[in-house]
Amino acid sequence: MEHAGAEPYSNPNSVKPVWPPVAVPGQPNAHALPSPEEPPTVMPDPAPVSEGEQVLTELREQIRRYVVLPSEEALTAVTLWVAATHLQTAWQHAPRLAVVGPAKRCGKSRLLDVIAETVHDPLITVNASAAAVFRSITDTPPTLLVDEADTLFSSVKVAEKNEEMRGLLNAGHQRNRPTLRVSGPNHEVAKFPTFAMAALAGIGDLPDTIMDRSIVIRMRRRRPGEKVAEFRTFRDTPALHALRDRLAAWLAPLHAEAMELTPVMPVEDRAADTWQPLVCVADLAGGQWPDLARTACRVMAKHEAEHDQDSSSLGIRLLADIRRAFATDGNPPAIRTSRLLTLLNEDDETPWPEHTANGLTPRGLQILLKEYGISSATRRFHGGVQAKGFTRLQLADSWARYCPESTPDSTTGA
Repeated sequence: MEHAGAEPYSNPNSVKPVWPPVAVPGQPNAHALPSPEEPPTVMPDPAPVSEGEQVLTELREQIRRYVVLPSEEALTAVTLWVAATHLQTAWQHAPRLAVVGPAKRCGKSRLLDVIAETVHDPLITVNASAAAVFRSITDTPPTLLVDEADTLFSSVKVAEKNEEMRGLLNAGHQRNRPTLRVSGPNHEVAKFPTFAMAALAGIGDLPDTIMDRSIVIRMRRRRPGEKVAEFRTFRDTPALHALRDRLAAWLAPLHAEAMELTPVMPVEDRAADTWQPLVCVADLAGGQWPDLARTACRVMAKHEAEHDQDSSSLGIRLLADIRRAFATDGNPPAIRTSRLLTLLNEDDETPWPEHTANGLTPRGLQILLKEYGISSATRRFHGGVQAKGFTRLQLADSWARYCPESTPDSTTGA
């Protein structure tokens, strides 16, 4: 029985708890007070993705779905070019999109099919006359899409026939370059606008004046294992049209802002004029697109500059091959044009058999040699035959200047 005032019974072997608890070295402190709960780390919200950045990204992936482009830079360029067509009236220059490849089945027409469903007001033409095209261009221009453009310039004769079309495509690169025509019963001079963005697809390079005004996409055949989705008009165009409408809705309110943009460009001169609309669209979208656009501009413009340099050496190649033709023929003092062309076109290791459909022609020979001040003239050859030809003497100066023969180094031993 417990007496009043007595301490309650306790086990002498038990340990009374100490308060406040004291930490014992090496022992877990079971009686420690819980520390105040630390506030959770708050991660900043990711930057919101603009409608422009999002629609460009989705368009890029749709293009990638159907076509294998030669590089990521080319894919960026095509995406931005399509978007830029929806602000044509804001630009000072209308860049061409030259979709070229060395042979058939490189995806050129497929790419044209895809972008036709996403550009502003597409006007698709194959072998259209220049008159029909410039009468289709208004102050609110369509986007010209020219398939099989190589057929317009496939030979010197055909190119001369389509010189008017080439002139229209050149003039339409810059604003305020109308074409003049006499029309109506009173034969009055009328101005027709030419300014419009245009995509041209074909085998081989287009004329230099067009390529110089173009974003050039050099297509290649797909390798085994490179797969793309089949493109079916009725099934696949609704999604592309939805992107087209989103592009138009996004860019329409930005027209005035786009007109005032003067973006920093990584290139100069005509390349800057041609790429500026694409870079402007990228700057309007924001996000990763400004960097992507300038990288594509720098890389692709450099590639075309190097390609142009290689192409300009074609004349030098011809001079060297003519010298070899003289040697093959026994180094005569003069050689007939017909004989020279035969020797050049029979050499499968030179570009001349495929220079045109019929090989290198007298006209082509004349054009390539003209810049060196060399032309054929009527001469008297062996047997008293008069014919056009070239002499070693008239070629000697150009040979010495542009393709001198290598000589053994006298300081080295044999």
